[in-house]
Amino acid sequence: MSLAIELEVKNNVLCIRLTGELDHHAAEELRQKVTSVIESKDINHILLNLENLSFMDSSGLGVILGRYKQVKSKGGEMVVCSISPSVKRLFDMSGLFKIIRLETDENYALQTLGVA
Repeated sequence: MSLAIELEVKNNVLCIRLTGELDHHAAEELRQKVTSVIESKDINHILLNLENLSFMDSSGLGVILGRYKQVKSKGGEMVVCSISPSVKRLFDMSGLFKIIRLETDENYALQTLGVA
C-alpha cells in the first residue's frame, strides 16, 4: 500500500492527513510537498492527523522531525492527533512526544492552535 497525502491550509496552520504507509519510498515525496507549502504560504504550525496511517518507519520519523524543525524556527509548533496504536508506539520509543504535542482529535487540536 502506498501513501495518500492530503494537505490543507487553515489560517497559518498546515493540516497534513496521511493515509496508508509512510516508508522510505513515500518519505521524500512527503518532505517535498510539505516543505513547498511551508515556504510558499505563511505557515507557522503543523497539524499532523495520523488516524489512517497504518505504518511508519524511521524515514517517516525523519521527515516529521525535519518539518518540526522548520516550523519551530518560525516560532510555531507541531501537533499530532488521532494516532493509531502502532504509530503511537513508534513516536513513544523515538521520544518525539517530548517535543511534539499529542491531541485526541483534529478539531480540538485546531482550537489549541487558534483556528476555530
